[in-house]
Amino acid sequence: MVAIPAVLLYGVAKGGFAGPLAILGVPLMALVISPIQAAAILLPILCIQDVISIYSYRKKFHLLNLKILVPAAFMGILAGFLWFSFLSENHIRILLGCLALIFVMDFLRTGKSARKTDVSIKKGSFWGVVSGFTSFGIHAGGLPLSMYLVPQKLDHRVYVGTSAIFFGIVNFIKLVPYYYLEQLDLNNLTTSLILIPFAPIGFFIGFHLTSKLDSESFYKITYSCLMVLGFKLLYDGVQGI
Repeated sequence: MVAIPAVLLYGVAKGGFAGPLAILGVPLMALVISPIQAAAILLPILCIQDVISIYSYRKKFHLLNLKILVPAAFMGILAGFLWFSFLSENHIRILLGCLALIFVMDFLRTGKSARKTDVSIKKGSFWGVVSGFTSFGIHAGGLPLSMYLVPQKLDHRVYVGTSAIFFGIVNFIKLVPYYYLEQLDLNNLTTSLILIPFAPIGFFIGFHLTSKLDSESFYKITYSCLMVLGFKLLYDGVQGI
């Protein structure tokens, strides 16, 4: 009952609508199972959603950003793998929650006049590493990626397409360490198989909603989601310690 909404949330995000909301997927499932098992069950489903998303947005992406972000994310995944036994989901939640709220407060302070940022190797590498690391732990890489891409004020379809390719690569890479850590066992894969039919449903809901939005509305919703999630992650992290 909690896994189905989690899968639908990820699907809606992959479709391009309110992407940061996907971060609720693992915490939602963690209400009834461990966060690590929840992440393992969701990973194969995310890979399928990524394939659909990449195909749908195949002509809309920012290549230069991907050249910076993908190698950095690989380093973040490697760091997550090496520190797997020391990872604390709650500490990751607190970090992401604080970053999200700082990000939103800066936007509220500067308003619409905030200067559009450019592609940056330094910033892209940093947020790429953070995205890879948090994605490995609890599939929460969308928030750090948003902090880098959102200020660039890309066309929202280019933003979604870039995110789709980025996470498609990241999630398929993650299959290797997840398998090595014995997280992709028969029990988890069977659960994934049962949930797979809900993957495209969520995606097409998100895809349809995105096609109805202009870029300004898209970013307003994104910032609103970031604020709500920032408070949610911070609260959950503090409560879990």
